[in-house]
Amino acid sequence: MSHNFRKNLRSELDFQGITVKELSARTSIPIATLDCYLGTRATVPSVDAAFKIAKALKVSIEYLVAGEKANVDKSLKTPNREAQEIIQWIESLNSEQRRAIYKMIVAFKGIVKSA
Repeated sequence: MSHNFRKNLRSELDFQGITVKELSARTSIPIATLDCYLGTRATVPSVDAAFKIAKALKVSIEYLVAGEKANVDKSLKTPNREAQEIIQWIESLNSEQRRAIYKMIVAFKGIVKSA
């Protein structure tokens, strides 16, 4: 669990462009403690700390502990070949590039909804 939490927390911080210092300010969890969660020893946070982190990042605790796939509804159909290829391309991008793509999709969806 600790490895997954560390990896998912780091990934989410990078995706959102949030520093450990900013997360500390949002959660009142000391920077040194957050560094322990993110370090190679990957200390496991208490439930209270995990809740504060998840709330500050606007993600579920389940996501931080188990990863994105844990939130996938099993009843959803498998993405078609085109969607799978797009997902593979996006996964190959760095976090800055993924953020840019995400912003473009959000903007596009906003245009589609208002049309």
